[in-house]
Parts: sequence; C-alpha cells; structure tokens
Amino acid sequence: MEFKEKQAIYLQIADYVCDQIITKKWRASEKIVSIRELAVNLAVNPNTVLRTYEHLQQQGVIFNKRGIGYFVNETAPEKIREIRRQRFFAYDLPEFIKKMEQLGISANELKLSLNSSFKERG
Repeated sequence: MEFKEKQAIYLQIADYVCDQIITKKWRASEKIVSIRELAVNLAVNPNTVLRTYEHLQQQGVIFNKRGIGYFVNETAPEKIREIRRQRFFAYDLPEFIKKMEQLGISANELKLSLNSSFKERG
C-alpha cells in the first residue's frame, strides 16, 4: 500500500479496511487480521493500526472481543456506505463542481456524459 501525504496514515488504513469489508473480502461477524499482522503487511507501526481499529470501532464498523480480536460489525457495509456518502457530498462533490467550473463544463454536458457512461456500463 502506498500512502498519500495529504491524509493521515491511520485514515488511509481505515479506508483500506473498509474496502475489504465493502468488497466482502472481510465479511460481517468475521474476525479481521490482528493489529500486528496488518502492521507487518502494510509496513507501519502497530500503534498506527491500533489507532485505525479504535477509529473504526468508534464508527461502529468493527468491534473488539477482548482477548480474541476485532470483528466486522453486522451493519458495517451500511455504515461505511453512509460515511462515504457523507464524505462525497461534503468534500468530493464540491471539488468536482469547482473543476467543472474551471473547465467550463456545463451541467447539461455532464448529464449527457453521465447518461452515456451509465448506458455503456449496462
């Protein structure tokens, strides 16, 4: 995993964990990799992974069974989608609109392009 400078590493790892859950590589109620194992796999300090897991636990994505490890919460996929939707509308969409304005792309042009793209995807 290559880390970007613009975002805290623990948040990038949280996105990675959420991707594993959304793509069903890590399923609801299943035990996830240990802090040490993920730290080794990603070549980061275990304290960074611990911070990631604590962050995801606060968001209700994972939960800890003391002495056993961390597990995927039953409602994790829905929680992740809601968190990402909120982030999209708060940060990504305004940035996207700003780029559209800079490039002189109209809403109608965008709509036509989106319709075409969605038709191609089936």
